[in-house]
Amino acid sequence: MARFLHTRIRVGDLDRSMNWYCKHLGFAVKSRTDKSPAGNHVAHLELPGNEHTLELTWSANYQLKVPQDLMHLAIAVPDLISFCDQLERNSVSIWPGDWRTSFPAGRKMAFIDDPDGYEVELLEG
Repeated sequence: MARFLHTRIRVGDLDRSMNWYCKHLGFAVKSRTDKSPAGNHVAHLELPGNEHTLELTWSANYQLKVPQDLMHLAIAVPDLISFCDQLERNSVSIWPGDWRTSFPAGRKMAFIDDPDGYEVELLEG
């Protein structure tokens, strides 16, 4: 049976992105190499209890431009309000602006943007 192993995103600054995902979303660095076979700098990040990793890739000759609404990551947290309160204390902007009062029926959600503009959907669950 096939397994889903990782998702790669290109980043503008590997250290900045690694630090952001670890500090704000609880990822840990699983591995890092500064010279992949293709010449990229690569880090694999993992969330405790998950097998799927987030591969961050940087290379000097790649001009990063993240189109708006290209894709997003979805992260579940047990208590969305307290999680977002902590993000706001760390100066992370949460959107939409009325996210606390405009939950759709059912699951609570909010969004943040990583340093390169990738959307991260936060879901309570």
